[in-house]
Amino acid sequence: MQPGDKVVVSANVVVFNHPQHRGEAFDMQGSSGEVVSVLNEWKGRPISPTLPVIVAFGRYKAHFRSDELSFAD
Repeated sequence: MQPGDKVVVSANVVVFNHPQHRGEAFDMQGSSGEVVSVLNEWKGRPISPTLPVIVAFGRYKAHFRSDELSFAD
């Protein structure tokens, strides 16, 4: 995945910090957004984060694993 790719959340991912559902469980499955960045290095050194893909859904951004996302048509 590269920044700028359009993606859809294909797995059940429950968040509690979504702006329109703050403090309650919200399932992100089916939401579409755009990849902002893929974290793989920090200060020039390689890293292996647990949730490396940052996806923007409007103003809201969330971190995902690559297997939780699929490319949008």
